[in-house]
Amino acid sequence: MFEGINFEDKQFFWLLLLLPVAIVWYVVKHKKQTAELKISSIKGFKVVPSILPKFRHILFVLRLLALAALITAMARPRTVDVITKTKTTRGIDIVMAIDVSASMLAKDLKPNRLVALKKVAAEFIEGRPNDRIGLVIYAGESYTKTPITSDKAIVLRSLEDVEYNTTIEGGTAIGMGLATAVNRLKDSKAESKVVILLTDGVNNTGFIDPKIASELAVEYGIKAYTIGIGSNGMALSPVGLLGNGEFQYARVQVEIDEVLMQEIADATGGKYFRATDNEKLEAIYDEINKLEKTDIEEFKYYNYQEMFRPLVLLAGMLLLLEILLRVTIFRSFV
Repeated sequence: MFEGINFEDKQFFWLLLLLPVAIVWYVVKHKKQTAELKISSIKGFKVVPSILPKFRHILFVLRLLALAALITAMARPRTVDVITKTKTTRGIDIVMAIDVSASMLAKDLKPNRLVALKKVAAEFIEGRPNDRIGLVIYAGESYTKTPITSDKAIVLRSLEDVEYNTTIEGGTAIGMGLATAVNRLKDSKAESKVVILLTDGVNNTGFIDPKIASELAVEYGIKAYTIGIGSNGMALSPVGLLGNGEFQYARVQVEIDEVLMQEIADATGGKYFRATDNEKLEAIYDEINKLEKTDIEEFKYYNYQEMFRPLVLLAGMLLLLEILLRVTIFRSFV
């Protein structure tokens, strides 16, 4: 009944405690006012059956309902229609550079590194509704999967399509991945530009040196958060193809050029992280999400509609009805 209604002066509801007091008072008073007459026989009296005396208590009930309505009206019930408008005052453009080399199919993260990354990255994208995001993928070479866009549905579909394939050259060209991401962001007008660079290996191919790419990032005011993904020690990784086209797996030493990743992060003002399992990978993206915040200015417009008037009117009608019944139908009984 009161869904969507707020009461501004709830303290008046304490007055409802008067109702049970009034009921007790009425019962006691009624017993005291009831007269008794004892006679030996009523055969000489003409008895006219009537049920009206049994309903005379309705007058008191009407008065109680009127009092309850007035108390509720004093509590100032009203509905609130809130219109919210947001204004982004500091936008962030983000490019996620993802390593898609064969080693990303290693199973030290479940079910493998690439699938685990895609799940966490999708949650990160969904949590950045006010920012523009792009995707770059790289192995031995790199290319833009999705230019920076505010359409998260496009980015999420592109991320879902990211997988290992033999279309691009094998290897790990960290410099190429970073340079392509920088190229996507260099003309951005956003106040903050960020690259999230992820790899599970060492830079072993490509014609752009990672340090040159990081210098370009600095020149364009781009910050790089670098992530090394892979457990410490050995990991079950693809080492070849079987006759049926499936990968052959063996335990391989995990090698990540953490020194290089740390240097890139330090040079650009970012931070280096190491994800050795699914939980740490998720925690890393949560931390980046907290580090890179978009300032949002929110405006709220309130439209109040007071609801006490109908209650006052109801109370008045109940009292009027009680008076009419008292001076007409129940005149002989009260």
